[in-house]
Amino acid sequence: MNSLRDRIGAVSKGILQKKQLRKWLISLFAILFVLQLYFVREMLAAEVLFGMGFAVLLVLCGIFYVVGAVGERGLDLVEAGIRVAARSARWSFSTIEDFSKKQFRHRHSESAP
Repeated sequence: MNSLRDRIGAVSKGILQKKQLRKWLISLFAILFVLQLYFVREMLAAEVLFGMGFAVLLVLCGIFYVVGAVGERGLDLVEAGIRVAARSARWSFSTIEDFSKKQFRHRHSESAP
C-alpha cells in the first residue's frame, strides 16, 4: 500500500519531467505571486485611506465637542454677567429714582428778586 507521501512524490516527479507543464506552473505561480503582492498593496492603500478618513472624522468630532463645551461654558459666564449687570441696573435705577424725587431747592429758600 502506497502512502500519501509516495503518491505525491510520484505526481511531482511526473510534473517536473514535463518541460511544458513545468513552464506553465512556474508562470502560474509567478502570476499568483504578483497578483498577491498587488492585492496586498491595494488592501494597504485602502486601509490607509480609511484610516485617514476616520482620522478626519475624529478631528471634526473633537472640534465640534470643544466648540460645544466652550459655548456652554460661555453661556454660564454670560448668565453670571447678566446677573451682575441686572443688579447694577436695578441699583442705578433706584438711585436715579431717589435723586429725581429730591428737590433741587431747599423748602424755605426764596428766589432772588
